[in-house]
Amino acid sequence: MKKIFLLASFILLVTTACDRDFDEPNPNNPTIASFWKSESDAVKGINAVYSTFHRTATLYSRFLFYHGMLRSDEGYGSGGDITLNNIMSFNQTNYNEGLTAGTWQNLFIGVFRANQVLAYVPEIAMDEALKNRIIGEAKFLRGLFYFNLTLYYGRPPLILEPSEPTDRPSNATNAEAWAQVEKDLSEAAAALPLSYTGDDLGRATRGAALGLLGKAHLQQNKYQEAVNTLAWFITGEGKSLYSLVPNYQDNFKASTENNSESVFEIQFRFNPNESTDDDVDETRINNTGTSIAQFYAPRGVGFSDGGARRWLIGEFEKEKTAAGTRDPRLAATLLFDSTDVRGPQFTTVYGQTFASRYGTTGGESSAVWFRKQLNDNEPGRTEEGFRSPNNLRLIRYADILLMYAEALNGTGQTTQAYPYVDMVRARAGLRPLTQAKPAMTQAQFLAQIKHERITELTGESWRFADLQRWGDLGPELAARDPEFTNFVKGRNEWYPIPQSDIDLNPNLTQNPGY
Repeated sequence: MKKIFLLASFILLVTTACDRDFDEPNPNNPTIASFWKSESDAVKGINAVYSTFHRTATLYSRFLFYHGMLRSDEGYGSGGDITLNNIMSFNQTNYNEGLTAGTWQNLFIGVFRANQVLAYVPEIAMDEALKNRIIGEAKFLRGLFYFNLTLYYGRPPLILEPSEPTDRPSNATNAEAWAQVEKDLSEAAAALPLSYTGDDLGRATRGAALGLLGKAHLQQNKYQEAVNTLAWFITGEGKSLYSLVPNYQDNFKASTENNSESVFEIQFRFNPNESTDDDVDETRINNTGTSIAQFYAPRGVGFSDGGARRWLIGEFEKEKTAAGTRDPRLAATLLFDSTDVRGPQFTTVYGQTFASRYGTTGGESSAVWFRKQLNDNEPGRTEEGFRSPNNLRLIRYADILLMYAEALNGTGQTTQAYPYVDMVRARAGLRPLTQAKPAMTQAQFLAQIKHERITELTGESWRFADLQRWGDLGPELAARDPEFTNFVKGRNEWYPIPQSDIDLNPNLTQNPGY
Protein backbone atom coordinates (compact mmCIF):
# COMPACT_ATOMS: atom_id res chain seq x y z
CA MET A 1 0.00 0.00 0.00
CA LYS A 2 1.28 3.43 -0.92
CA LYS A 3 1.17 5.70 2.09
CA ILE A 4 1.51 9.44 2.37
CA PHE A 5 4.88 10.74 3.56
CA LEU A 6 4.41 14.07 5.24
CA LEU A 7 7.93 15.31 5.84
CA ALA A 8 8.59 18.76 4.40
CA SER A 9 11.56 19.56 2.24
CA PHE A 10 11.69 22.80 4.20
CA ILE A 11 11.28 22.55 7.97
CA LEU A 12 10.05 25.66 9.74
CA LEU A 13 12.71 27.21 11.93
CA VAL A 14 12.36 26.47 15.63
CA THR A 15 14.38 27.24 18.73
CA THR A 16 16.07 24.05 19.91
CA ALA A 17 18.96 23.24 22.22
CA CYS A 18 22.08 22.36 20.22
CA ASP A 19 25.64 23.47 19.66
CA ARG A 20 24.93 25.86 16.79
CA ASP A 21 25.82 29.52 17.28
CA PHE A 22 22.46 31.19 16.78
CA ASP A 23 24.10 34.59 16.52
CA GLU A 24 25.51 33.51 13.18
CA PRO A 25 22.67 32.94 10.69
CA ASN A 26 22.87 30.04 8.27
CA PRO A 27 22.88 31.72 4.85
CA ASN A 28 21.36 28.62 3.26
CA ASN A 29 18.22 28.68 5.39
CA PRO A 30 15.10 30.40 4.11
CA THR A 31 13.74 33.16 6.34
CA ILE A 32 10.16 34.01 7.13
CA ALA A 33 10.49 37.10 4.93
CA SER A 34 11.75 35.08 1.96
CA PHE A 35 9.61 31.99 2.38
CA TRP A 36 5.80 32.21 2.57
CA LYS A 37 5.37 33.40 -1.04
CA SER A 38 3.89 30.59 -3.13
CA GLU A 39 1.45 27.70 -3.14
CA SER A 40 4.43 25.36 -2.93
CA ASP A 41 5.58 27.15 0.22
CA ALA A 42 2.14 26.69 1.77
CA VAL A 43 2.19 22.94 1.09
CA LYS A 44 5.73 22.58 2.46
CA GLY A 45 4.70 24.57 5.51
CA ILE A 46 1.73 22.37 6.40
CA ASN A 47 3.80 19.24 5.73
CA ALA A 48 6.30 20.49 8.30
CA VAL A 49 3.51 20.62 10.88
CA TYR A 50 2.68 16.96 10.25
CA SER A 51 6.39 16.15 10.46
CA THR A 52 6.29 17.13 14.14
CA PHE A 53 4.49 13.83 14.83
CA HIS A 54 7.74 11.89 14.45
CA ARG A 55 10.20 14.63 15.37
CA THR A 56 12.38 12.93 18.02
CA ALA A 57 10.94 10.20 20.24
CA THR A 58 8.87 12.57 22.37
CA LEU A 59 5.58 12.53 20.45
CA TYR A 60 3.92 9.79 18.39
CA SER A 61 7.12 7.94 17.66
CA ARG A 62 7.24 6.76 21.27
CA PHE A 63 6.56 8.93 24.33
CA LEU A 64 2.85 9.59 23.79
CA PHE A 65 2.36 5.81 23.97
CA TYR A 66 4.08 5.88 27.37
CA HIS A 67 1.90 8.74 28.62
CA GLY A 68 -1.37 7.15 27.56
CA MET A 69 -0.58 3.54 28.43
CA LEU A 70 2.24 3.09 30.95
CA ARG A 71 1.05 5.95 33.17
CA SER A 72 -2.36 4.30 33.35
CA ASP A 73 -3.28 1.08 35.10
CA GLU A 74 -2.94 -0.99 31.91
CA GLY A 75 0.86 -0.73 31.71
CA TYR A 76 4.11 0.01 33.51
CA GLY A 77 7.80 0.59 32.91
CA SER A 78 9.07 -2.97 32.76
CA GLY A 79 12.66 -2.57 31.55
CA GLY A 80 15.92 -1.04 32.66
CA ASP A 81 15.04 2.60 32.03
CA ILE A 82 14.85 3.76 35.65
CA THR A 83 13.79 7.30 34.74
CA LEU A 84 10.87 5.97 32.70
CA ASN A 85 9.91 3.55 35.46
CA ASN A 86 9.94 6.27 38.11
CA ILE A 87 7.85 8.71 36.11
CA MET A 88 5.30 6.04 35.21
CA SER A 89 5.04 5.16 38.92
CA PHE A 90 4.42 8.81 39.94
CA ASN A 91 7.89 9.28 41.43
CA GLN A 92 9.09 12.15 39.25
CA THR A 93 11.52 14.56 40.92
CA ASN A 94 13.26 16.13 37.92
CA TYR A 95 10.75 18.40 36.20
CA ASN A 96 13.10 18.93 33.27
CA GLU A 97 13.27 15.23 32.47
CA GLY A 98 13.05 14.65 28.72
CA LEU A 99 10.16 12.22 28.95
CA THR A 100 7.79 14.95 30.10
CA ALA A 101 9.67 18.17 29.27
CA GLY A 102 10.54 16.89 25.81
CA THR A 103 6.92 16.08 25.02
CA TRP A 104 5.85 19.54 26.21
CA GLN A 105 8.52 21.25 24.13
CA ASN A 106 7.86 19.32 20.94
CA LEU A 107 4.11 19.81 21.22
CA PHE A 108 4.85 23.52 21.31
CA ILE A 109 7.11 23.15 18.29
CA GLY A 110 4.06 21.75 16.53
CA VAL A 111 2.00 24.71 17.74
CA PHE A 112 4.74 27.08 16.51
CA ARG A 113 4.71 25.52 13.06
CA ALA A 114 0.91 25.53 12.84
CA ASN A 115 0.84 29.18 13.91
CA GLN A 116 3.14 30.12 11.03
CA VAL A 117 0.83 28.43 8.55
CA LEU A 118 -2.19 30.20 10.03
CA ALA A 119 -0.44 33.57 10.03
CA TYR A 120 1.15 33.56 6.57
CA VAL A 121 -0.77 31.23 4.25
CA PRO A 122 -3.89 33.48 4.15
CA GLU A 123 -1.78 36.17 2.44
CA ILE A 124 -0.42 33.91 -0.30
CA ALA A 125 -1.95 34.24 -3.80
CA MET A 126 -2.87 30.62 -4.57
CA ASP A 127 -5.77 28.29 -5.25
CA GLU A 128 -8.43 29.28 -2.73
CA ALA A 129 -9.76 25.76 -2.17
CA LEU A 130 -6.28 24.46 -1.39
CA LYS A 131 -5.58 27.47 0.82
CA ASN A 132 -8.72 26.87 2.87
CA ARG A 133 -7.88 23.18 3.22
CA ILE A 134 -4.34 23.92 4.42
CA ILE A 135 -5.68 26.41 6.97
CA GLY A 136 -8.13 23.75 8.15
CA GLU A 137 -5.32 21.21 8.46
CA ALA A 138 -3.27 23.66 10.52
CA LYS A 139 -6.18 24.28 12.88
CA PHE A 140 -6.77 20.55 13.28
CA LEU A 141 -3.11 19.95 14.05
CA ARG A 142 -2.88 22.83 16.50
CA GLY A 143 -6.05 21.48 18.12
CA LEU A 144 -4.44 18.03 18.40
CA PHE A 145 -1.24 19.44 19.92
CA TYR A 146 -3.24 21.44 22.44
CA PHE A 147 -5.46 18.42 23.16
CA ASN A 148 -2.34 16.60 24.37
CA LEU A 149 -0.97 19.63 26.21
CA THR A 150 -4.28 20.09 28.02
CA LEU A 151 -4.78 16.40 28.74
CA TYR A 152 -1.31 15.81 30.18
CA TYR A 153 -0.26 19.23 31.53
CA GLY A 154 -3.60 20.83 32.34
CA ARG A 155 -2.70 24.53 32.11
CA PRO A 156 -0.61 25.26 29.01
CA PRO A 157 -0.17 28.83 27.81
CA LEU A 158 -2.22 29.61 24.71
CA ILE A 159 0.14 30.74 21.97
CA LEU A 160 -1.93 31.52 18.88
CA GLU A 161 0.44 33.70 16.85
CA PRO A 162 3.99 33.07 15.62
CA SER A 163 6.03 33.35 18.78
CA GLU A 164 8.93 35.68 19.47
CA PRO A 165 11.86 35.19 21.89
CA THR A 166 10.49 38.00 24.08
CA ASP A 167 7.04 36.41 24.56
CA ARG A 168 6.17 35.58 28.17
CA PRO A 169 2.69 33.98 28.05
CA SER A 170 0.80 33.02 31.20
CA ASN A 171 -0.86 29.69 31.85
CA ALA A 172 -4.36 29.28 30.53
CA THR A 173 -6.88 27.71 32.83
CA ASN A 174 -7.81 24.14 32.02
CA ALA A 175 -11.23 25.33 30.81
CA GLU A 176 -9.65 28.00 28.58
CA ALA A 177 -7.28 25.45 27.06
CA TRP A 178 -10.11 23.04 26.27
CA ALA A 179 -12.14 25.90 24.80
CA GLN A 180 -9.29 26.66 22.38
CA VAL A 181 -9.09 22.99 21.39
CA GLU A 182 -12.82 23.06 20.66
CA LYS A 183 -12.52 26.29 18.65
CA ASP A 184 -9.66 25.03 16.50
CA LEU A 185 -11.33 21.70 15.79
CA SER A 186 -14.73 23.24 15.03
CA GLU A 187 -13.17 25.65 12.54
CA ALA A 188 -11.04 22.87 11.07
CA ALA A 189 -14.09 20.66 10.49
CA ALA A 190 -15.79 23.38 8.50
CA ALA A 191 -12.80 23.70 6.15
CA LEU A 192 -11.59 20.12 5.70
CA PRO A 193 -12.66 17.65 2.98
CA LEU A 194 -14.36 14.35 3.65
CA SER A 195 -11.51 12.27 2.23
CA TYR A 196 -8.31 12.21 0.18
CA THR A 197 -6.72 10.02 -2.45
CA GLY A 198 -3.20 9.26 -3.63
CA ASP A 199 -0.29 10.92 -1.89
CA ASP A 200 -2.63 13.04 0.24
CA LEU A 201 -4.09 10.00 1.96
CA GLY A 202 -3.55 10.45 5.70
CA ARG A 203 -4.12 14.19 5.93
CA ALA A 204 -6.70 15.52 8.36
CA THR A 205 -10.31 15.14 7.23
CA ARG A 206 -13.59 16.55 8.46
CA GLY A 207 -14.19 13.26 10.25
CA ALA A 208 -10.81 13.50 12.00
CA ALA A 209 -11.64 16.99 13.27
CA LEU A 210 -15.13 16.02 14.45
CA GLY A 211 -13.90 12.79 16.02
CA LEU A 212 -11.27 14.62 18.06
CA LEU A 213 -13.77 17.40 18.86
CA GLY A 214 -16.22 14.82 20.19
CA LYS A 215 -13.41 13.33 22.26
CA ALA A 216 -12.60 16.81 23.65
CA HIS A 217 -16.26 17.36 24.60
CA LEU A 218 -16.46 13.97 26.26
CA GLN A 219 -13.18 14.50 28.12
CA GLN A 220 -14.87 17.43 29.84
CA ASN A 221 -18.07 15.45 30.47
CA LYS A 222 -19.95 17.71 28.06
CA TYR A 223 -22.28 14.90 27.11
CA GLN A 224 -24.81 16.77 25.01
CA GLU A 225 -22.11 18.57 23.04
CA ALA A 226 -20.42 15.21 22.43
CA VAL A 227 -23.72 13.71 21.23
CA ASN A 228 -24.28 16.62 18.87
CA THR A 229 -20.78 16.40 17.40
CA LEU A 230 -20.49 12.62 17.12
CA ALA A 231 -23.94 12.33 15.55
CA TRP A 232 -22.21 13.39 12.31
CA PHE A 233 -20.84 9.84 12.13
CA ILE A 234 -24.16 8.21 13.01
CA THR A 235 -26.86 10.15 11.19
CA GLY A 236 -24.90 12.86 9.32
CA GLU A 237 -22.77 12.92 6.19
CA GLY A 238 -20.15 10.76 7.88
CA LYS A 239 -22.55 7.83 8.13
CA SER A 240 -21.53 6.37 4.77
CA LEU A 241 -17.80 7.04 5.15
CA TYR A 242 -16.81 4.74 8.01
CA SER A 243 -17.46 1.14 8.99
CA LEU A 244 -15.96 -1.54 11.23
CA VAL A 245 -13.57 -3.79 9.33
CA PRO A 246 -14.52 -7.48 9.63
CA ASN A 247 -11.12 -8.53 11.01
CA TYR A 248 -10.32 -6.66 14.23
CA GLN A 249 -6.56 -7.18 13.86
CA ASP A 250 -6.55 -5.36 10.51
CA ASN A 251 -6.61 -2.16 12.56
CA PHE A 252 -3.06 -2.84 13.75
CA LYS A 253 -1.20 -4.25 10.74
CA ALA A 254 1.03 -2.24 8.42
CA SER A 255 -0.48 -4.05 5.44
CA THR A 256 -4.05 -2.88 6.17
CA GLU A 257 -3.63 0.79 7.04
CA ASN A 258 -6.02 3.65 6.24
CA ASN A 259 -8.98 1.28 6.04
CA SER A 260 -12.69 2.01 6.43
CA GLU A 261 -12.47 2.05 10.23
CA SER A 262 -9.70 4.64 10.35
CA VAL A 263 -10.84 8.15 11.26
CA PHE A 264 -7.31 9.50 11.69
CA GLU A 265 -3.94 7.80 11.57
CA ILE A 266 -0.43 9.00 12.34
CA GLN A 267 1.44 7.99 9.19
CA PHE A 268 4.78 6.20 9.44
CA ARG A 269 7.09 4.81 6.79
CA PHE A 270 10.10 2.51 6.91
CA ASN A 271 13.23 4.40 5.90
CA PRO A 272 16.29 2.11 5.91
CA ASN A 273 18.65 5.02 5.26
CA GLU A 274 17.58 7.20 8.18
CA SER A 275 20.26 8.67 10.39
CA THR A 276 18.38 10.99 12.78
CA ASP A 277 15.10 11.68 14.54
CA ASP A 278 15.72 15.43 14.32
CA ASP A 279 13.70 16.80 11.41
CA VAL A 280 15.55 20.13 11.36
CA ASP A 281 18.96 18.56 10.83
CA GLU A 282 19.43 19.22 7.13
CA THR A 283 22.71 17.28 6.99
CA ARG A 284 21.11 13.91 7.80
CA ILE A 285 18.20 11.70 6.71
CA ASN A 286 15.18 11.75 8.97
CA ASN A 287 13.55 8.68 10.49
CA THR A 288 9.96 8.52 9.26
CA GLY A 289 9.16 5.34 11.17
CA THR A 290 8.17 4.85 14.79
CA SER A 291 10.46 3.36 17.42
CA ILE A 292 7.71 2.18 19.79
CA ALA A 293 7.84 -1.41 18.53
CA GLN A 294 11.49 -1.72 19.55
CA PHE A 295 10.71 -0.50 23.07
CA TYR A 296 7.46 -2.47 23.55
CA ALA A 297 8.55 -5.76 22.00
CA PRO A 298 9.23 -8.71 24.34
CA ARG A 299 12.70 -9.23 25.72
CA GLY A 300 14.89 -11.03 23.20
CA VAL A 301 13.09 -9.22 20.37
CA GLY A 302 13.08 -5.63 21.64
CA PHE A 303 13.84 -3.76 24.84
CA SER A 304 10.66 -4.69 26.76
CA ASP A 305 10.59 -1.22 28.36
CA GLY A 306 6.80 -1.09 28.46
CA GLY A 307 4.84 -4.04 29.81
CA ALA A 308 1.12 -4.69 30.12
CA ARG A 309 -0.61 -5.54 33.40
CA ARG A 310 -1.91 -9.09 33.68
CA TRP A 311 -5.29 -8.06 35.10
CA LEU A 312 -6.27 -7.05 31.56
CA ILE A 313 -6.46 -10.69 30.53
CA GLY A 314 -9.23 -11.25 33.04
CA GLU A 315 -11.31 -8.46 31.50
CA PHE A 316 -11.32 -10.27 28.16
CA GLU A 317 -12.19 -13.55 29.86
CA LYS A 318 -15.24 -12.21 31.68
CA GLU A 319 -17.47 -13.11 28.79
CA LYS A 320 -17.43 -15.79 26.10
CA THR A 321 -18.52 -15.20 22.54
CA ALA A 322 -21.96 -16.37 21.43
CA ALA A 323 -20.20 -19.49 20.12
CA GLY A 324 -18.64 -20.17 23.52
CA THR A 325 -15.09 -19.21 22.57
CA ARG A 326 -12.66 -16.68 23.98
CA ASP A 327 -12.95 -13.03 22.92
CA PRO A 328 -10.73 -12.91 19.79
CA ARG A 329 -9.57 -9.37 20.62
CA LEU A 330 -7.42 -10.72 23.45
CA ALA A 331 -4.97 -12.43 21.10
CA ALA A 332 -4.78 -9.32 18.90
CA THR A 333 -4.17 -7.06 21.91
CA LEU A 334 -1.67 -8.85 24.17
CA LEU A 335 1.28 -11.21 23.86
CA PHE A 336 1.47 -13.58 26.84
CA ASP A 337 1.76 -17.26 27.67
CA SER A 338 -1.67 -18.03 26.21
CA THR A 339 -2.06 -15.66 23.30
CA ASP A 340 -2.78 -18.97 21.61
CA VAL A 341 -5.55 -20.34 23.81
CA ARG A 342 -3.77 -23.71 23.91
CA GLY A 343 -0.96 -22.27 26.01
CA PRO A 344 2.79 -21.45 25.99
CA GLN A 345 3.78 -24.46 23.90
CA PHE A 346 1.63 -23.14 21.05
CA THR A 347 1.89 -19.38 21.52
CA THR A 348 4.45 -18.05 19.04
CA VAL A 349 6.59 -15.03 19.83
CA TYR A 350 8.55 -13.91 16.77
CA GLY A 351 9.16 -17.38 15.42
CA GLN A 352 9.68 -19.21 18.71
CA THR A 353 7.23 -20.66 21.18
CA PHE A 354 6.58 -18.70 24.36
CA ALA A 355 7.67 -21.73 26.38
CA SER A 356 11.05 -21.97 24.63
CA ARG A 357 11.73 -18.25 25.11
CA TYR A 358 10.47 -17.67 28.64
CA GLY A 359 9.69 -21.06 30.16
CA THR A 360 6.48 -21.98 31.92
CA THR A 361 7.38 -21.13 35.51
CA GLY A 362 9.27 -18.25 37.12
CA GLY A 363 11.14 -15.50 35.33
CA GLU A 364 9.13 -13.91 32.53
CA SER A 365 6.71 -16.79 32.16
CA SER A 366 3.91 -14.55 33.45
CA ALA A 367 4.95 -11.43 31.49
CA VAL A 368 2.44 -9.66 29.25
CA TRP A 369 3.26 -7.29 26.38
CA PHE A 370 1.18 -4.92 24.29
CA ARG A 371 0.83 -6.29 20.76
CA LYS A 372 -0.93 -3.65 18.66
CA GLN A 373 2.19 -1.57 17.97
CA LEU A 374 4.27 -4.64 17.06
CA ASN A 375 4.94 -6.23 13.68
CA ASP A 376 4.98 -9.88 14.71
CA ASN A 377 2.15 -10.61 12.25
CA GLU A 378 4.57 -10.08 9.34
CA PRO A 379 5.76 -13.42 7.93
CA GLY A 380 9.30 -14.25 8.96
CA ARG A 381 9.66 -11.34 11.39
CA THR A 382 12.13 -12.26 14.16
CA GLU A 383 12.99 -8.85 15.61
CA GLU A 384 11.88 -5.23 15.82
CA GLY A 385 13.77 -2.01 15.18
CA PHE A 386 13.70 1.76 15.46
CA ARG A 387 11.88 2.48 12.19
CA SER A 388 8.58 0.59 12.26
CA PRO A 389 6.22 1.47 9.38
CA ASN A 390 3.09 0.60 11.37
CA ASN A 391 0.69 3.55 11.53
CA LEU A 392 -0.92 4.62 14.80
CA ARG A 393 -4.69 4.49 14.40
CA LEU A 394 -5.30 7.48 16.63
CA ILE A 395 -9.08 7.54 16.22
CA ARG A 396 -11.06 4.51 15.04
CA TYR A 397 -14.75 4.23 14.20
CA ALA A 398 -15.14 1.70 17.04
CA ASP A 399 -13.95 4.40 19.44
CA ILE A 400 -16.48 6.81 17.92
CA LEU A 401 -19.29 4.32 18.55
CA LEU A 402 -18.28 3.75 22.17
CA MET A 403 -17.89 7.48 22.79
CA TYR A 404 -21.30 8.16 21.27
CA ALA A 405 -22.87 5.50 23.51
CA GLU A 406 -21.13 6.97 26.57
CA ALA A 407 -22.34 10.45 25.68
CA LEU A 408 -25.92 9.28 25.10
CA ASN A 409 -25.87 7.52 28.45
CA GLY A 410 -24.49 10.69 30.04
CA THR A 411 -27.56 12.59 28.81
CA GLY A 412 -29.89 9.97 30.26
CA GLN A 413 -30.54 8.20 26.94
CA THR A 414 -29.30 4.83 28.12
CA THR A 415 -31.70 2.73 26.06
CA GLN A 416 -30.74 4.61 22.91
CA ALA A 417 -27.05 3.95 23.61
CA TYR A 418 -27.27 0.14 23.45
CA PRO A 419 -27.11 -0.31 19.64
CA TYR A 420 -23.74 1.42 19.29
CA VAL A 421 -22.07 -0.79 21.86
CA ASP A 422 -23.71 -3.79 20.21
CA MET A 423 -22.08 -2.90 16.88
CA VAL A 424 -18.65 -3.14 18.48
CA ARG A 425 -19.51 -6.33 20.35
CA ALA A 426 -20.93 -8.02 17.25
CA ARG A 427 -17.60 -7.92 15.45
CA ALA A 428 -16.00 -9.73 18.40
CA GLY A 429 -18.75 -12.36 18.26
CA LEU A 430 -20.29 -11.36 21.60
CA ARG A 431 -24.01 -11.41 22.25
CA PRO A 432 -25.74 -8.03 22.00
CA LEU A 433 -25.94 -6.13 25.27
CA THR A 434 -29.66 -5.94 24.73
CA GLN A 435 -29.64 -9.70 25.41
CA ALA A 436 -26.67 -10.05 27.76
CA LYS A 437 -27.46 -7.10 30.04
CA PRO A 438 -30.82 -5.54 29.25
CA ALA A 439 -32.40 -2.68 31.20
CA MET A 440 -29.22 -1.38 32.85
CA THR A 441 -29.36 1.81 34.86
CA GLN A 442 -27.30 4.81 33.80
CA ALA A 443 -24.59 3.94 36.36
CA GLN A 444 -24.55 0.28 35.32
CA PHE A 445 -24.26 1.22 31.68
CA LEU A 446 -21.29 3.50 32.39
CA ALA A 447 -19.61 0.64 34.25
CA GLN A 448 -20.21 -1.55 31.19
CA ILE A 449 -18.76 1.12 28.89
CA LYS A 450 -15.62 1.12 31.03
CA HIS A 451 -15.31 -2.61 30.44
CA GLU A 452 -16.06 -2.33 26.72
CA ARG A 453 -13.35 0.30 26.25
CA ILE A 454 -10.81 -2.03 27.86
CA THR A 455 -11.62 -4.97 25.60
CA GLU A 456 -11.81 -2.84 22.44
CA LEU A 457 -9.14 -0.16 22.98
CA THR A 458 -6.45 -1.51 25.33
CA GLY A 459 -3.01 -0.61 24.03
CA GLU A 460 -4.17 2.33 21.90
CA SER A 461 -3.01 5.16 24.21
CA TRP A 462 -6.44 6.29 25.47
CA ARG A 463 -6.57 4.57 28.85
CA PHE A 464 -5.10 7.43 30.91
CA ALA A 465 -7.55 9.88 29.29
CA ASP A 466 -10.42 7.52 30.09
CA LEU A 467 -9.46 7.22 33.74
CA GLN A 468 -8.96 10.97 34.02
CA ARG A 469 -12.36 11.67 32.43
CA TRP A 470 -14.19 9.25 34.71
CA GLY A 471 -12.48 10.54 37.85
CA ASP A 472 -11.09 7.07 38.46
CA LEU A 473 -7.44 8.03 38.93
CA GLY A 474 -6.29 7.43 42.49
CA PRO A 475 -4.67 5.07 44.99
CA GLU A 476 -7.69 2.77 44.78
CA LEU A 477 -6.28 1.49 41.47
CA ALA A 478 -3.32 -0.01 43.38
CA ALA A 479 -5.19 -3.30 43.64
CA ARG A 480 -4.60 -3.85 39.92
CA ASP A 481 -1.52 -1.61 39.50
CA PRO A 482 0.74 -1.27 42.58
CA GLU A 483 2.29 1.92 41.21
CA PHE A 484 -0.92 3.79 42.01
CA THR A 485 -0.01 3.51 45.69
CA ASN A 486 2.10 6.60 44.93
CA PHE A 487 -0.68 8.52 43.17
CA VAL A 488 -1.64 11.79 44.88
CA LYS A 489 -5.04 13.15 43.95
CA GLY A 490 -4.97 16.78 42.95
CA ARG A 491 -1.39 16.39 41.75
CA ASN A 492 -0.71 13.41 39.51
CA GLU A 493 -3.62 13.91 37.14
CA TRP A 494 -1.21 16.21 35.26
CA TYR A 495 2.52 16.22 34.68
CA PRO A 496 4.66 19.07 36.03
CA ILE A 497 5.33 21.95 33.68
CA PRO A 498 9.05 21.91 32.81
CA GLN A 499 10.95 23.95 35.41
CA SER A 500 13.24 25.30 32.70
CA ASP A 501 10.27 27.02 31.05
CA ILE A 502 9.15 28.49 34.36
CA ASP A 503 12.68 29.75 35.02
CA LEU A 504 12.68 31.53 31.65
CA ASN A 505 9.14 32.84 31.90
CA PRO A 506 8.08 34.46 35.21
CA ASN A 507 4.44 34.46 34.05
CA LEU A 508 4.25 30.66 34.05
CA THR A 509 3.31 28.91 37.30
CA GLN A 510 3.80 25.28 38.26
CA ASN A 511 0.95 22.80 38.44
CA PRO A 512 -0.55 22.07 41.89
CA GLY A 513 1.45 19.81 44.17
CA TYR A 514 4.78 20.07 42.35
